[in-house]
Amino acid sequence: MPPIMDLPKIKKTIRIFAVAQCALIALLVFMAVLFQQRLQLLGRGDQFMSGVVAAFVIQLLLFYPIFRFAGKEAERDFSLIGKTLNQEELKAFTKQKRWADVTKMAVFGFFFIFILALKPATPTLVLSVIYYSFVLTIVTYLQCYNFAARKRSKGVANP
Repeated sequence: MPPIMDLPKIKKTIRIFAVAQCALIALLVFMAVLFQQRLQLLGRGDQFMSGVVAAFVIQLLLFYPIFRFAGKEAERDFSLIGKTLNQEELKAFTKQKRWADVTKMAVFGFFFIFILALKPATPTLVLSVIYYSFVLTIVTYLQCYNFAARKRSKGVANP
């Protein structure tokens, strides 16, 4: 059985995550401008910065768990470089990967459902905080994974 992971595959993942981060930052800026315009139209332009600060505080609270989660995923990926797994090891790896994917989808689903449920009746300030937190959570995860993977790849490339 060929190895599951190799360094070029992880480096490709890092590049894909970097492109996704750029796209998400552009989307975040675009939506921030739209929220700011909407708040000004409603006569609550001063609430824009309150939303940004609230989203920032939420990200500070979520940073450490996201950092740990992304670091564990990067470590798991690097632990498989050049290894061929037997059936039991492959099953354990698949289970770990599945739980990580379920966790990511649960976070995504939470934000998605929360935004959809509150969209029609929610003031724009609350919706903007939820949206900023959602995008920043994804960007933080991608950045933390890239950081951990780059840090780890230096150790693999230069033993």
